[in-house]
Amino acid sequence: MQRRSFLTFAAGAATAAAMEKPPVGMGFLGGVHSHFEGKLAAARSISDLRIAGVCEQDPSIRESLQKQGVPLLTRDELLRHPDIQVVAVESAVRDHARDGLAVLQAEKHLHVEKAPADSMGAFQRMVDLARQKKLLLQTGYIFRRHPGIVKAEEAARKGWLGQIYMVRANIGNQLAKDRRPEWAEFSGGTMFELGGHVIDPAVRLMGPPRKVTPFLHKDGAFDDTLKDNTVALLEWDKATGIVQSANLQAGATRYRSFELYGTNGSFIVNPLEPGGVTVDLGKAAGPYGPKPQKVDVPPFRRYEDDLRDMVAAVRGEAPLPVTYDQDLAVHEALLRCSGMYEIKS
Repeated sequence: MQRRSFLTFAAGAATAAAMEKPPVGMGFLGGVHSHFEGKLAAARSISDLRIAGVCEQDPSIRESLQKQGVPLLTRDELLRHPDIQVVAVESAVRDHARDGLAVLQAEKHLHVEKAPADSMGAFQRMVDLARQKKLLLQTGYIFRRHPGIVKAEEAARKGWLGQIYMVRANIGNQLAKDRRPEWAEFSGGTMFELGGHVIDPAVRLMGPPRKVTPFLHKDGAFDDTLKDNTVALLEWDKATGIVQSANLQAGATRYRSFELYGTNGSFIVNPLEPGGVTVDLGKAAGPYGPKPQKVDVPPFRRYEDDLRDMVAAVRGEAPLPVTYDQDLAVHEALLRCSGMYEIKS
C-alpha cells in the first residue's frame, strides 16, 4: 500500500473507531435547580451522551419530563442503574452534599451543580471520597469554558498583561419577589447564589486568596432576609480582587463582567453573555497589538463544553480541566466571600 493511501486509510480507521465508541450513560438526581432544564437540554443534544433517566419527586417537573419522553427513575434505580456512568446532581443546594456522596458511594462519576455544598466540611468529604474511589468530580460553574474568560486566562498566564494587580467581576440579577425567600435560605444571599460563577475563574487564575472581606447588605425594600447587595474584597500577595453581586439592578445580566488588569494592560469580558471582549495593551503581546481592540470570540453556549469535558474524562481521553484541589480552593473562597466559611462543618 502506498504511503498516502495508508495514511488516508489509517485516518479513516481512527475516525471510524472514534465513532464506534458507545455513548456515556448519564442520569440526573434532582430537577429543581435553576440550571436543570438547560443542562438536561444540553445533555440531550450531545450524541456522546445517553440520558438514562431523572429522579425527581416534584409532580410538575415529573409531568414535564414525561411529556418530553425522559424516563423517570426512583433514587435506587438511578444509583444502581448499570448503564449510568455519570450522575448530575440537580437537587436543592441544601441536598447537594447528601446526594453527591450517594452518587460517589454508588461508584458513579459526579457532576454536582453549583454551589456544590453549603459548608467546607461537606464538600471536603465529597472530594475525599472521589479521590479514594478514583472517580471524577465536576462542579457546575457555567463560565469555565466561556471563550472570553478562557482568552483572558490565557493572556494572564502567558504574561501578555504583565503582572496582574486587579481582578474585578460583577454578576447580578433582579429576582422576582416571590423567589427571593428561596435565595435567602443561606446567609450569603446573592453572593452565595451567583458569586461563585466569577469567583471560580478568579481563584483558578490567581490561587487561593490570603484574605477575604465580605460586605453582605440587605438594601432592597422587601419583607425578607435576602442579602441582596453584596461585595467581597479578595487579597493576594500582589493583587486585589473585587466581586460584586446584587439582586437589585434592572437589566443586570447585560452588565455581568469579568475583568483583569495588569501592568501591561487590561482584558475585559463585558457582557459575559453573549460575550463581548476588549483588550487594551501598553505594548503588543501575543496576538494583541498596543491599542484598544475588540476581540471576536465564538458564541458561548452554557453547559455543552463542560459536559463534553466529562465525556472525554470518562473515556480516558483527557483529564477534567479543573482539579480536586482547585475545586476545593474555589469553594473555600466562595464560602469566605459569602461569610459562611465557619458556620457549619
